[in-house]
Amino acid sequence: MDNPTVWRPVRDWVRAHRAQLRFCLRTTVAGLVALAITDVFAFPFHGLWTILTAIVVTQVSIGGSLRATIEYMIGTIGGAIYAAALGVLVPHTTAAQQALALALAIAPLALAAAVNPSFRVAPFSAVLVLLLGADIGESPIQAAVTRVLEVALGGGVAVAVSVLVLPERAHRLGLEAAVRILNHMADVLPKLLSGFTQNLDAAEIRRLQDDLGRLVTGFQEITAEARRERVVPFTRAPDPAPLSRTLLRLRHDLVILGRAAAAPLPGAIAQRLAPLLTHVGEGASAFLFASAIALTQGRPPPPLEPVAAALQAYVSEVAALRSEGLTRALSTDELERLFALGFALEQLRHDLSDLARCVRELAEAPAEEAGHERDIDHKQSHE
Repeated sequence: MDNPTVWRPVRDWVRAHRAQLRFCLRTTVAGLVALAITDVFAFPFHGLWTILTAIVVTQVSIGGSLRATIEYMIGTIGGAIYAAALGVLVPHTTAAQQALALALAIAPLALAAAVNPSFRVAPFSAVLVLLLGADIGESPIQAAVTRVLEVALGGGVAVAVSVLVLPERAHRLGLEAAVRILNHMADVLPKLLSGFTQNLDAAEIRRLQDDLGRLVTGFQEITAEARRERVVPFTRAPDPAPLSRTLLRLRHDLVILGRAAAAPLPGAIAQRLAPLLTHVGEGASAFLFASAIALTQGRPPPPLEPVAAALQAYVSEVAALRSEGLTRALSTDELERLFALGFALEQLRHDLSDLARCVRELAEAPAEEAGHERDIDHKQSHE
């Protein structure tokens, strides 16, 4: 077996998990840098909380690290300040007093965490300030200050490492996620349209819709991280929000189509519409696939005219069916589904036009700002 054959699977695996491998390296570097810094400042417990913070808030992308650091700092400061005040005002030398102080610390901070996720670490920080500070001879205020300093130092290390050591930008990860979404939509759309002329496997369609929903939700999270990256000067990139909104609307179009395709239309109408819906599905699917490729390569969008022509042909045929009186025999449920189909296709036309605009804007952005990674594995456009 020659060497290229042996190493090709390894190379492909490394390419497919490039972001994860970079994350492993950055997390390791963040932990080691935090350890080296804490040795200089001689924090208690060997700088444990600085090291843990640096590891915990280091995320796959720069934007993720910024988000995690900000949330961790908010929770830490809130919990530490509250616990320090509680420790000064409420004696906690006996077991009963400690239990009371602990309850007073945890309950309101847990409520705050339930209301605002940024306070998720606040109860944890409060417990550390109340219980560990006394064990090492610190007053509640000293323990709170130490805790905040350690977390701030760990968060600073995490952000610095995320920016300087093989930085992974959420913008690039977002483009890869958008490519996966577009390819998935391209696979699902023709199947949904075929449901108006033949019976579909409901379980399979539900699975495909659920998978698409998870992909779109994940992309929205990456978009939020990418927008946070815009505060870092040399990681600036185009605002991903328009693309995120467009993909969400396309997702809604497919949801409407899936609900309307619960059962085939009556035979005569289905026979007339079947070739037109097939043409629409093939044209829209090809456009989505081509848009995914355009995103990976930073190229302008594909032409939308074939899809528009297929949609216009469908509209004309529906108008002909009405003029011939064939729709009068439809039941209320069948009429509603036919109306939903027309509404969804009209929305699809507008949303595909918006997608073309988003792809064009990304392609026209300057290279250093757009952040297009032209070395994205071309195979991802066919996942």
